[in-house]
Amino acid sequence: MSRPYAEVIGDPIAQSKSPLIHNFWLAKLGIDAEYRACHVRPEERGDYFAQRGADTAWRGCNVTIPHKERVASFLDQVDDRAQAIGAINTVFRTTEGGLTGTNTDVDGIAEAVGHVDLVGQEVCVIGAGGAARAAFYFLSNMRCAAVLVMARDPEKALRVASEFPIFAVGVKLQAGSGALCEARLLINATQLGMTGQESMPSFVLDELSELDSGGLVFDMVYAPLQTSLLDTARRVGLRASDGLSMLIGQAAVAFEKFFGQPPPRDDGDRELRALLTA
Repeated sequence: MSRPYAEVIGDPIAQSKSPLIHNFWLAKLGIDAEYRACHVRPEERGDYFAQRGADTAWRGCNVTIPHKERVASFLDQVDDRAQAIGAINTVFRTTEGGLTGTNTDVDGIAEAVGHVDLVGQEVCVIGAGGAARAAFYFLSNMRCAAVLVMARDPEKALRVASEFPIFAVGVKLQAGSGALCEARLLINATQLGMTGQESMPSFVLDELSELDSGGLVFDMVYAPLQTSLLDTARRVGLRASDGLSMLIGQAAVAFEKFFGQPPPRDDGDRELRALLTA
């Protein structure tokens, strides 16, 4: 029997940290399996799932850019969460052998910010793209008073947020918007501040002190790990959660679906974090 394996697919894919994470856990548990990265171009999606679906050693895959919104048609079913978000980041086999698509980004967000009590509180989300949709789904279960969505096109952002059962307000991404005022949580769901991308606007950094004094700033960016947003948040006395929290959290849920048991996690994933940031 072939050695069991799972993988991550994308185009490009060399930058993915998923193989490091999953193979670290496999080694810790002594599971005779492996996790790979597989370069799949858009025109190859159909062939990929046809071939892997017929391979009994294949346990599933994580899905990244540009495939998250384009793989549903190749699967047997898509769960309610992935349908609501409109994106699939994990495909796994059911006990019946069919292929199911889900979205574990929500679990990663929950791990990064789930300890914050958001009942009756305001939340600010920067962005309204695919990552923000996962945040809106998470927030729809947190009984927030309101979700203020900061974006360059606030009307478009509001249309996206309104697909979820939250009270959303679209706010222009500009200085003096008041979106951060007394918010309990700020989520950056954009690439602002990522290596090679635009910097986080200075007015956002300047206005962080307007957040609730017990608030949390969560930046989905993990390259670099210490972004200007998180550095500034800590400097003004706010709690901060980095992108690795979400990356590891979503991977943990996918790992259990692939290999049948939860990954070993303790001491704040210190050893794994050291590996990922080496």
